Amino acid sequence: MTSDSIADRRHFIAENTVVIAPPHTPELRLHLATEAIELWHKTEEDLGALGLPPPFWAFAWAGGQALARYILDRPELVAGRRVFDFASGSGIVAIAAGMAGATSVTASDIDVFALEAIALNAGLNGVTLETSSSDVIGRLDIEADVVLAGDVCYEQPMAGRVTDWLAALAAGGRQVLIGDPGRSYLPRERLESLAVYEIPVSRALEDAEVKRTSVWRFPGA
Repeated sequence: MTSDSIADRRHFIAENTVVIAPPHTPELRLHLATEAIELWHKTEEDLGALGLPPPFWAFAWAGGQALARYILDRPELVAGRRVFDFASGSGIVAIAAGMAGATSVTASDIDVFALEAIALNAGLNGVTLETSSSDVIGRLDIEADVVLAGDVCYEQPMAGRVTDWLAALAAGGRQVLIGDPGRSYLPRERLESLAVYEIPVSRALEDAEVKRTSVWRFPGA
């Protein structure tokens, strides 16, 4: 098997996931992996691409579930507005925004497998959205009223770059929300807490069965 075409990538996703509802967003159905470690190895072996990005798209991470839940419960945050979902992964947050009535939704991820997973998952939920593979960190010309980011502070170098950029977008007048399950590199002192959830997670991924997960807002100008 190769990853040369959309059909190949979609076949790989379909063969290695099942369609299920994430525990904290039962309204949604997503292609998700049930065996974390096996898929990590299978991705490298089957595609013959050592060093391929880990399949973050195959899991409903706690930060994304919390942010999606927050949006579904408060559709007025995105209804009639343009939404940009950064590091979209499975697309759970972008899809929630579409279901909540956003005028347009762009799901951004640099992993081409994520883009195909997002497209498949959007179709499962009857949501229309755009996808983008561009590296947008640092860009302040994002065409959106609301910027969303689920669980992006798991690595120190990336967390610093991303949160500086998100803070700049907020200072420019956009509503910027982030979902985070207590990652070490989240700059809590720069954020306003909006909600806290107890999210069921995979012990293989998180070394826990439940993660206390918060939704935060970057203060605007």
